[in-house]
Amino acid sequence: MNPSPTPNVFLPKIAILDRVDSEIDDVKTFYWHFKDPADQEAFRVFRPGQFAQVSIFGVGEFPASLPPSPTENEYFFTIRQVGSVTAALHQLKPGAVFGVRGPYGNGFPMEEYYGRNLVFVAGGIGLIPLRSCIVYALHFRKKYKKIQIFYGSRVPKDLLYLETLRKWQKTEGFECHLTVDRSTEGWNGPVGVVGSLFKKPGVSVPVENTVAFVCGPPIMFRFVIRDLKTMGFEDVNIVSTLERYMKCGVGKCGHCCIGVAYVCVDGPVFTYAQIQKLGEEI
Repeated sequence: MNPSPTPNVFLPKIAILDRVDSEIDDVKTFYWHFKDPADQEAFRVFRPGQFAQVSIFGVGEFPASLPPSPTENEYFFTIRQVGSVTAALHQLKPGAVFGVRGPYGNGFPMEEYYGRNLVFVAGGIGLIPLRSCIVYALHFRKKYKKIQIFYGSRVPKDLLYLETLRKWQKTEGFECHLTVDRSTEGWNGPVGVVGSLFKKPGVSVPVENTVAFVCGPPIMFRFVIRDLKTMGFEDVNIVSTLERYMKCGVGKCGHCCIGVAYVCVDGPVFTYAQIQKLGEEI
C-alpha cells in the first residue's frame, strides 16, 4: 500500500469572504469561512497569539494576526492597508475567494496563566493580536483573577474595536481604561500616553502573580516596558508579540530571523526575558 502523501504546508486552503466591516482609517475587519467544512473544523485548534498566511491570488501573500478567540464561532482578520497585497484584500467584496494557511507560531499559553492577574497594554493596532487573549480570558473568567486593559491611540477616531471596547468597559469585574494622545471634540476621557493610565486615580495594577501583555508601536513598547519594570514586574512576566515579515511561516525562508530565533516558529510570542536574549535590539 502506498503511503499517504505528505500535505504541502505551502498550499493555502480556499476561504470565502462573508462580510467586511470598516474599523478606523485604512483598517478593516474581514469575516470569512473555509470552503471545505473539514478545513473549517481543523482550523479551530488555533491559539490566541498565533497567525496565518493570507493569499490574494495573483497578487501575493502576507502574515496576519488572528484576532478571534478559539472560543468564538467566526473567523476574521483585522488588516491595515499598507502595501499592494493588503490593498488588494481591501478591494475584495463578499463572496470573493482568497487563501489561508496556518495557524502558525507558538501563541500565548493562556492555560499557564490560570489563577493569575492579567494586565493587557496596547497601543494603536497593537490591540489586534491581544483581542484573542482578552476574549479568551473573558470566556474563562473564573479561571483568572483581576483582568485589566489599558489601551491608547493617537486620537479618539483611531480607537480600534470601539463598540467592543464600550462593552468591555461595562463588564462587571473587568477593567477597561482608554486614553488618547490628543483630544478632539466629544472626547471626555483621559488624554496622555497609555502608560499614564497606570497612575489614573482609582487604578491599582497588581504586580505579584501577574502577567503583563504588551503590544504596540516600538516607542510605546519601550516606555511601557520601562513603566512596568519600575512598578516591579520581572522580565519573565512581561509578554509580547514580535512583528516581522514571515514569508513562509514554517521556519524555512529566514526572513523573520532575529538573532538566534525565527519569529514564525519560536514566536511570535516572547517574554521580555527572551527578547533580551535574541541578539538584536527590538
